Amino acid sequence: MGLIRTVLLIIGVIVALRFIGQLMIAKRNLDEERKSKAELDRLNKLKKHVEKNQGKVTLVSKNNSTSGPYEDVDYEEVKK
Repeated sequence: MGLIRTVLLIIGVIVALRFIGQLMIAKRNLDEERKSKAELDRLNKLKKHVEKNQGKVTLVSKNNSTSGPYEDVDYEEVKK
């Protein structure tokens, strides 16, 4: 009787661990899907912004030069 109970307990633990593993895999897949959807939404928003502002000129103030990848370039005449 004790041996059967022990075997059933071991089988129950294995089944429970497999179930928990499946839940963890499903949760990971949902998280990846949410991240993928958020990235796709961000890219679509950026694409709409680029299409809307295509051909337009924007000015960047000198005071705000720390934000963004802009670099102030001085004009130098090239001598031959």
